[in-house]
Amino acid sequence: MIERSAVKILVLDDESFMLKLLSRILSNLGFTSVILCDSGRAALDQIGGADGGPNLILLDLNMPEMDGIEFVRHLVGRHYTGSLILVSGEDERILQTAEKLVQAHKIPILGHLHKPVKPETLSALLETWTSPSVDRPRAAKKIYGADELRAAIDRGELVNYYQPKVAVASGEVVGVETLVRWRHPVDGVVFPDQFIGLAEASGMIDDLTQAVFTEAVTQAKAWQQARLALRVAVNVSMDNLSSLNFLNFVAELVEKVGVAPQDMTLEVTESRLMQDTRAPLEILTRLRLKRFRLSIDDFGTGHSSLAQLRDIPFDELKIDQGFVHHAWTDETLRAMYDASLSLARQLGMEVVAEGVEDRNDWDLLHRTGCDLAQGVFMSRPMLAADLPGWIEGWRERVRNERLIQANNEMTQ
Repeated sequence: MIERSAVKILVLDDESFMLKLLSRILSNLGFTSVILCDSGRAALDQIGGADGGPNLILLDLNMPEMDGIEFVRHLVGRHYTGSLILVSGEDERILQTAEKLVQAHKIPILGHLHKPVKPETLSALLETWTSPSVDRPRAAKKIYGADELRAAIDRGELVNYYQPKVAVASGEVVGVETLVRWRHPVDGVVFPDQFIGLAEASGMIDDLTQAVFTEAVTQAKAWQQARLALRVAVNVSMDNLSSLNFLNFVAELVEKVGVAPQDMTLEVTESRLMQDTRAPLEILTRLRLKRFRLSIDDFGTGHSSLAQLRDIPFDELKIDQGFVHHAWTDETLRAMYDASLSLARQLGMEVVAEGVEDRNDWDLLHRTGCDLAQGVFMSRPMLAADLPGWIEGWRERVRNERLIQANNEMTQ
């Protein structure tokens, strides 16, 4: 519970009626330190003063002279450290875009409110505010050098984690996605966003992917021997697909270890446009002929697009998490989710929804008949040794939380 009287709030709106209304609502909610401004310039005078300025700004978007979007840009220049709530009569799409812009500027945003503002809705947003002084400090991400990564690969410091993929209709765990981590001897677990780009830029992505793939295939064999039938997916950079070496490597490895190619899925994300697509197209097509499964990852973002679906024989489409979480309540996200799902069905592809974070997301997948779910609602990525125990716990959750029965009831 926040100490409401200690929170300094600035309300910026060019309409005097809205200023009075919001002031009254805030007062009734127990917020007594409130500054009212009817222009952006007046509000900016309150930022970064001797008293530290407001902890929270309620910001109208559509104002004369200086609109809310321009005001946010000035906040960045003044190194504003507080939070924002957008308050506007504009449509939902504009508000969502404005929210994303604020987030891109690294300013905490609690959400947005439509005019006329309802006291209970404003109160709910205000309850989510926390003082930056009590937030967990964010350590700056360390930048690693190519020599450090080279040594990490050579010393076997890369470790695979596995995130389950669950069949929505049955609740059964049918596969996992392999997610590499760097177990740094000093810094602990380092996530891939801190070293995959380095591997691509320094010409080590083939060595890295081969290390990940080798461990994944070996683990797939171990699970088969333990009577765990799981398809194992491995992420592949488009840089891996620029020569025939990768094709020969994966084909020879699965044969040597004794894993069927169709039990391995290669998830392809095109992070940048390829200047010459002939080699990737050849390799992916030949991998498909050898019965490896191909998945288009993060569909709808970057270059993972309709052109790839046209040109490459994918088996699986992964709807990006940005279009899944909250799609049950957001019309724009729902339209993109539905379009991706429909497209995949028409092309005869299996569909994985990424970013399933809560029961509402799960229920949406049930109602719409999505094939597979992946996300923290089921599990975060885990070490291979932890998977069998987690599967038993998940099966119990399916029964206790009536995850499948809920689907049957919704479709009757």
